[in-house]
Amino acid sequence: MLRSEIEITMSSLEEPLGLDKLPSMNTIDRIQRFSSGACRPRVDNLGMGNCWIEGPSCSTSNSCDEDNEEYTAETFPWRMQTRDLSRGDSFKQKTVTNGRNSMKFGAIDNSFYASDYQYSPKSTNKNVQDMAYKFMKGIPLFVKIVEVGPRDGLQNEKNIVPTDVKIELIHRLASSGLSVIEATSFVSPKWVPQLADAKEVMQAVRNLGGIRLPVLTPNLKGFEAAIAAGARVVAVFASASESFSKSNINCCIEESLARYRAVTCAAKELSIPVRGYVSCVVGCPVEGPIPPSKVAYVAKALFDMGCFEISLGDTIGVGTPGTVVPMLLAVMAVVPAEKLAVHFHDTYGQSLPNILVSIQMGISAVDSSVSGLGGCPYAKGASGNVATEDVVYMLNGLGVKTNVDLGKLMSAGDFISKHLGRPSGSKTAVAFSRVTADASKI
Repeated sequence: MLRSEIEITMSSLEEPLGLDKLPSMNTIDRIQRFSSGACRPRVDNLGMGNCWIEGPSCSTSNSCDEDNEEYTAETFPWRMQTRDLSRGDSFKQKTVTNGRNSMKFGAIDNSFYASDYQYSPKSTNKNVQDMAYKFMKGIPLFVKIVEVGPRDGLQNEKNIVPTDVKIELIHRLASSGLSVIEATSFVSPKWVPQLADAKEVMQAVRNLGGIRLPVLTPNLKGFEAAIAAGARVVAVFASASESFSKSNINCCIEESLARYRAVTCAAKELSIPVRGYVSCVVGCPVEGPIPPSKVAYVAKALFDMGCFEISLGDTIGVGTPGTVVPMLLAVMAVVPAEKLAVHFHDTYGQSLPNILVSIQMGISAVDSSVSGLGGCPYAKGASGNVATEDVVYMLNGLGVKTNVDLGKLMSAGDFISKHLGRPSGSKTAVAFSRVTADASKI
């Protein structure tokens, strides 16, 4: 099937709307809508300061007091979702310095994490030990990184990236140890010219051993084209915002879900796994804050139609731990935590704390983009996807395994950043490059 036949209307995960297509909202108004106007969390004494949505505190039109209580966050404490170490969990309170890496003069080593920095029970009192235990007990031993740079990162680049560069990037990312790499998207070139070479890219990388290469398929035509090109994992995407769904794909949420049921049914017949995405899980540029119950509804619908994993995307990057926690509580009440992933944009620098609180709640899959590729069209000059290098560095520091070689990952980021003619968007990569540069002067 010709790519030109794949005619769709773009979604927020394909080609986010420009500001010129949205109702005007100045910066001050947007900040107010996502701060004082948002649902205010209160803190209950359940171990780690977990937050609950307090209905009377909602001051916007998006009230969290929904008719269907099945999807509300208030009824479901997160501590039921975390691991109970008192029942023999292997994590215990052991030191978690293994796997932490630092860079010294351009080489990865563990010298920064010397024995003086290791946790010693004898040097702390009982309260501090309890606090550390509560902080660490929900964190998984392993977190899967879903690299979205080749698709979500490159799709908004104005200058067309050559096909051979995209293929080389995917190969470099695979060599770093990443096991899931979002390769491309089967959409009409009219909508996303950058991904017009989807067929060529997919055919070149489809035989990478041990690597999952999901591709976005917005409808049946896209699905058929992806399968013909050799795709073995596909993805569908919906929005938790009614306004955003209508603006971006010209249909309401229910209509979009019906479209994706057709895709998942076709995929099931071919035993093709389907990943689901939900956009605007915290906020929408049109509606403002999104009630957690709406996110839970869409996530459950995708899960029920057969998606093996649901990625929850903060499309405009307005989330903070205080708004992410109640959203996750609501979704985890209807979809198992092991079936969820998080996808944060770093518009306000909140991605890493949002990821941290997510994994504390038991989420063990994180979407990220090498070198922070991808932009946010709703905040000029703001960064988009969280950088994979920064996520891996943080997880290394927590003793969480990712099976990703940070040095090789930074090399892949350096490769694509040089091609794009700009510095890496990863703070970790920039910091390590400075260390290397300073060392060369000695």
